Amino acid sequence: MYKKELNPRIIAAILLCTSCFAVKNANAQLSLTGQIRTRGELRDGYGTLEPKDAKAAAQIAQRTRLIFNYKSSRLIFQTSIQDVRLWGQDASTITPADGSKLAVHEAWAEIILSNKKDTSFKISPVDYFAIKVGRQELVYDDERLFGASDWLTQARRHDAIVFKLMQQGWQIDLGGAFNQNTDAINYNGTFYTPANVPATVKDSKGNLMNTPTGFIPLINAAGISAKNGSPAFLNPPGTNALIADYKSLQYLYAAKKFGSTKVSGLFVTDEFGKYILDSVKNTAGTDVGYLYGRRYNQPGINTRITTGLLVNPAFGDKNQWAGTAGYYYQGGHDKDGLKLSAYTYTLSLTYKDINWGYTGGLDVLSGNDATSTSAVNHRFDPLYGTPHKFWGSMDYFYAASGSPTGGLTDPYLKLKYISTNTRFSTELAGHYFMLADNQKNTTGAVIDKHLGTELDLTTAYKLNKFTSVDVGISYMAATRSMEYAKGITPNTSALNPVWAYLQLNIKPDFLNK
Repeated sequence: MYKKELNPRIIAAILLCTSCFAVKNANAQLSLTGQIRTRGELRDGYGTLEPKDAKAAAQIAQRTRLIFNYKSSRLIFQTSIQDVRLWGQDASTITPADGSKLAVHEAWAEIILSNKKDTSFKISPVDYFAIKVGRQELVYDDERLFGASDWLTQARRHDAIVFKLMQQGWQIDLGGAFNQNTDAINYNGTFYTPANVPATVKDSKGNLMNTPTGFIPLINAAGISAKNGSPAFLNPPGTNALIADYKSLQYLYAAKKFGSTKVSGLFVTDEFGKYILDSVKNTAGTDVGYLYGRRYNQPGINTRITTGLLVNPAFGDKNQWAGTAGYYYQGGHDKDGLKLSAYTYTLSLTYKDINWGYTGGLDVLSGNDATSTSAVNHRFDPLYGTPHKFWGSMDYFYAASGSPTGGLTDPYLKLKYISTNTRFSTELAGHYFMLADNQKNTTGAVIDKHLGTELDLTTAYKLNKFTSVDVGISYMAATRSMEYAKGITPNTSALNPVWAYLQLNIKPDFLNK
């Protein structure tokens, strides 16, 4: 695929020219904001259980963004340039061969065709209608199925087109996306390999080899190619990781507020290219090895359908009570071609007074029952949402590790305090994780559904209007059932993982004091 390096001088020139244009156009609004978000983490069982003799790991990650936004009566234009890296990931001096470390996180334009609130429009058949096209974040409702996943240093975005309609209190968005790996003139068809595959991998003997085109290797925990994955680290069972992207996506979102109650509906279809299991012989090493994996560039697609409703009522004196009730169903076929029939539902109730908030809720995501002989996949996949918001800060479920085979039942409680001046807040959340469906151990016996109890304590303080400090610590009391849920050899893991972080988030507005 053709890529062009981003030259900082070109970026500065574009911003300068656009700034001059904005000064001449009194009706235009221009903003230039930035972000440096540095987060240090102590990981001793983050994301999955660690072996009993494993040592804790520490790291510091940083996101740097420059966000330019231009808005006029006919157009909204935004570009977000982003650099993501770990401290120490690059040498202190890099060579020209290392290339540019910049990437475009967002680059979109919203063409406004109707706006009754803007008197410059002589004719506006509807309250608001616009077409938004380009690289953009897709964020809806509580980010359960579509979210920016902002907790991740790299976050999430889509290359998409969205038709946006506002009419008599209704919001209706119709969106679509189509992905391709290359623009080569001799490329045959529209096949798509849905992963950020490394250029080189290790075969079954540990020999380094080039990754074949259209091939996603199956790599085990040791970084060696193995049959059936063990697990397939580069292709997790869920689609929440960016490495498991779709071939195409279409969705319809509709929402309206009735009094103090918001009702929203979502219908999504996403398609994935078909593949075959294959192996490639590697004779370059001292021993003849094989690279096992999934070979894409096959005819046909697997189509998945997700649809459901979310209701958010508010009631009581000054709307001190707020609720959430939602149900979503998945059908069609999953990205591996299996027939799919899965569901999720969520229920929660929150009470807020001046400084305190109390929340109790339940999330259930269906899974496969190991005692059943059904060939249908019942594992619900929460699409492209923000799992970190819902199923524990330690990201054991539906994040990069994908959806657990047995699904998840998560009753939770949260206690939150916000100071009167809103500069300080702290929250304590507790999750009681259980399997939604039966799983078996290595002897064939059904295991206990209780996976573990997680406690998350997070605190945030605003130093000033553009700087905040966040601190968090999480602890889990896991059970042996968690090993089976994670595909780990029984009785080899430490069952008391701990994770902590310290984050500094700086977001200046360069054009305003």
